[in-house]
Amino acid sequence: MIRSLIAFSLLGCLAFAGCRSTPQPDVTSSAGSAYQTYKLRGKVVSTNPATTEVTLDHEAIPGFMDAMTMPYKLKDANILSELHPGDVITADLLVPHNAGDDTLLDHIVVVGQAKPDYRPKVSYHVPAPGDAVPDFRLRNQDGRLIHLDQFRGQDLLITFIYTRCPLPNFCPRVTHNFADIRRQIASNPAMYARTHLLCVSFDPDNDTPELLRAYGASYIGSDTKSAFLHWDFAVPEKPALAKMAQYFDVGLTPAADGSITHTLSTTLIGADGKVVKFYPGNDWTVDQILAEMKQSAGA
Repeated sequence: MIRSLIAFSLLGCLAFAGCRSTPQPDVTSSAGSAYQTYKLRGKVVSTNPATTEVTLDHEAIPGFMDAMTMPYKLKDANILSELHPGDVITADLLVPHNAGDDTLLDHIVVVGQAKPDYRPKVSYHVPAPGDAVPDFRLRNQDGRLIHLDQFRGQDLLITFIYTRCPLPNFCPRVTHNFADIRRQIASNPAMYARTHLLCVSFDPDNDTPELLRAYGASYIGSDTKSAFLHWDFAVPEKPALAKMAQYFDVGLTPAADGSITHTLSTTLIGADGKVVKFYPGNDWTVDQILAEMKQSAGA
């Protein structure tokens, strides 16, 4: 099982994990994108710094290609030094619409290390059911200090975003899903009372309380004080952010253009302050989380 291994997110990664019972293609493409994105899992055979390629022995990609061993270029060449023969990885396979462009690997996550004596600069914790969640402190959209333990007695659904995220399939998609979850929970008074939502920004240099409030209001549809009673938008200070990112398996890499390459991470925390379920990536559904929240909250 992945959770029994040392799991960590490489810089510049976006982790999508999960098993499907039917061989449906796991593929995404946004309007205007130059690539079609497929999910890939495989073992590193070798790396070639001269060509910035990694050769993978990878599993079949449903709806696209059979299992095979072949080299792939990396979108971020700096990651190559972090890969070692025998490492098991997941990644996005970016297949260009233009046949003349290279097929690339992006958003790489090492889920199994081949070298037990090797340790990355940062070891990421992958939340597992029953893990106790530290009492992280943040400042919310009202400028008020909050901390995770204050939500004890409620189920807390927490995810990570930043307001400047330019990719519709990443932070905006997750926040939109949270808005759907909030609307549906609001129709169930018992469940509403036993749950809370929290979007955590990993951009403390830019995401002020004012910006977080405006961002949240755009999804909630209201800027009144009561609009945020069930859903906080908050940002930790940098030292706490680093610890939160490690605990919740959020890989972060500031880019030269000011954007942040990052993983997606959503976690359902029970009323006892322990992890109920961890959802890497953005392929979870609103119905899935609502069902698990309802079961956990007993509502």
